[in-house]
Amino acid sequence: MKISAVIIDDEKIAREVLRNYLTKYCPQVEILGEAENIKEAIPLIAEKRPQLVFLDVEMPFGNAFDVLEATSEFSYETIFITAFSEYSLQALNKSASYYILKPIDIQELILAVNKVVESVEKKESFNRNKILLENLKLQPEKQQLILPTLQGFDVVKTEDIVRLQADGNFTQVYLIDGTKKMVCRFLKHFDDLLEKPFVRVHRSHIVNTTFVKSYHKNGEILLQDGAEIEVSASYKDGFLGLFK
Repeated sequence: MKISAVIIDDEKIAREVLRNYLTKYCPQVEILGEAENIKEAIPLIAEKRPQLVFLDVEMPFGNAFDVLEATSEFSYETIFITAFSEYSLQALNKSASYYILKPIDIQELILAVNKVVESVEKKESFNRNKILLENLKLQPEKQQLILPTLQGFDVVKTEDIVRLQADGNFTQVYLIDGTKKMVCRFLKHFDDLLEKPFVRVHRSHIVNTTFVKSYHKNGEILLQDGAEIEVSASYKDGFLGLFK
């Protein structure tokens, strides 16, 4: 399957490298055009209507999120090209967006492109770009999280998550309505991603402290859903520190 794409990056060399990599290693991608800044990017996307946009996060006259905002009427997948930024990566991961860190690793590029092609073929209805933009406007506890499951994706509000529990290569996410989701990610993924009021209390557990009902000196938390979770010694100070 061929998919159409455009490249948006302010560095000429970076565009050339990416174009050469795509030509050599991702023949399923047809490059329709390039832009070096936001002023060129917006009309390019409007004219070409690509299925995929390779988008540098930081550019002159704004950033990648400004491009998404200005082209929100168009539907396309995005692979973000970014230098390491904890803030950017948290936002991208919460929306299950595809991204590649600079300098570009060929295997990461191939993997990201293959995921996009798979999404296009499946005609997945999740608008990652929209969720990403909404999250950037909200406080962490109000943001949405895309959870990759065995069946596809689920979108949940972080404030509806009561706790998360490691389950081998998966994570069980327990929600306020009593349901749970089996997610295709290690617990560490969420430990890196979720901010307060979430806290790791055990190698197998992360809890939303909003739902803590009581703490017992024997090292157990009682949550509002009735779950009793052990607080291990190595995480005890971090947990109790949130209540001081």
